[in-house]
Amino acid sequence: MKVATIRTNGKELAAVASVQGLVLIETINAAEAANWSVELFELIRLGELESLTEWYRAGGKDKLVQLKAIPHEEAVYAPLYRYPRKIWGIGLNYVKDAEELAAVDPSEEPVSFMKPDTSLIGPLDPIRLPAHAGKITAEAELGIIIGKACKNITEAEVYDVIAGYTTTIDVTAADIHARNQRYLTRAKSFDTFFSFGPQLVTKDEFPDPLSIQVATVLNGESIHTNLTFHMKFRPWFCVAYHSQVMTLLPGDIIMTGTPGAVVIRDGDVVACHIDGFEPLLNPVRD
Repeated sequence: MKVATIRTNGKELAAVASVQGLVLIETINAAEAANWSVELFELIRLGELESLTEWYRAGGKDKLVQLKAIPHEEAVYAPLYRYPRKIWGIGLNYVKDAEELAAVDPSEEPVSFMKPDTSLIGPLDPIRLPAHAGKITAEAELGIIIGKACKNITEAEVYDVIAGYTTTIDVTAADIHARNQRYLTRAKSFDTFFSFGPQLVTKDEFPDPLSIQVATVLNGESIHTNLTFHMKFRPWFCVAYHSQVMTLLPGDIIMTGTPGAVVIRDGDVVACHIDGFEPLLNPVRD
């Protein structure tokens, strides 16, 4: 199941994707005499996304085509939600191929960082280049969305605690970071430096998240592409590892690294393309 948040009548409301468009949760509630939350963050926080997914898989998908929908080409997407408690990022996570993967030091640990929710934007929102920051880069990444509170879990338990996946773009003030590696948080935290959406794809759509292709695209050209199989730290590990550090909460986001970064300039359009997802695009503005 694919869920998005769209702007309609001055509100940002959750909707489920169907073949003819996006069906608002409030429309599904009216048709099914149901009471699912109409905002995506609340669907996740309250554990309702699982029951909605069960409904979808048990015949709801076919029922959607009978309901009023907003055509895909008319939908105005918002971020999936505005205020996640945590946004984690993982750096330097992809290698070139299986041979390089086999050579990874087993004692190596992930390079992790956090971003504030004030950096958050959604599809087609502009990435604003901060004055005097120098070179700015952007990276396409697969994002994991946590569905249940968890602490000190194992990799075997991860599937049960995630809600699904999304497309993300991580932006960095590369020159600031290059001056001193300790400046990573500062370099990652400017306003508009994190984009996510337009879809949350539920975990049942990707029972094996190691065969997904991720691409960083600039002005329509795919610059960097790789498979999640070539991650040094696979999605299950990333969630379990960070749960050893702090309690993960519903709606928390973990970016899993990038196949490569591109330098962005005023007038560019940067995009995250991932197999099975609608692409995430953001224009770049001074």
